[in-house]
Amino acid sequence: MNSLEAHMLMRHSGLAYRDQATSNDWVRVVATLPLFYGLSKRRLRKLVAQAKFVEFAPGDTIVTRASPPDAVYVILGGTAKARGKFEARTLNIGEYFGDVGLLDGDPGLATVVATGELHVMRVPRGAFVRHAQPVPAITLAKRRSLASRFRRLDTQAARR
Repeated sequence: MNSLEAHMLMRHSGLAYRDQATSNDWVRVVATLPLFYGLSKRRLRKLVAQAKFVEFAPGDTIVTRASPPDAVYVILGGTAKARGKFEARTLNIGEYFGDVGLLDGDPGLATVVATGELHVMRVPRGAFVRHAQPVPAITLAKRRSLASRFRRLDTQAARR
């Protein structure tokens, strides 16, 4: 475990620092986030094992509208700004981004920039699809449909 992981573990879970945090320690942190409610501890352990914990400085760009969809980013500390075609919104602890592109394979809908020191858990596309979907085939099909609708609405709004 690196110092960033140790810091985030202590800060977001109340767990005392140990040189060897276990996947169970991280599962307890991740299980509190809305995106992962309802997932079994087994799935969460597999997801956490494939995730990376990353830190960004203020002003760093995490993803752009043209970025290939390669991961879901879950905010564990700090804030970021998501800038779409028409508006920007602040993302806080527990919120996530990058998921729409994972659903349909197209680039994302917003550029996301760190507005302060930002700590995220980066879950690669394959891990997210395999472990964060209770019934992958059915759920993924529904989400692809939803992502397609979002993109159509985004395109229609741009024409106005």
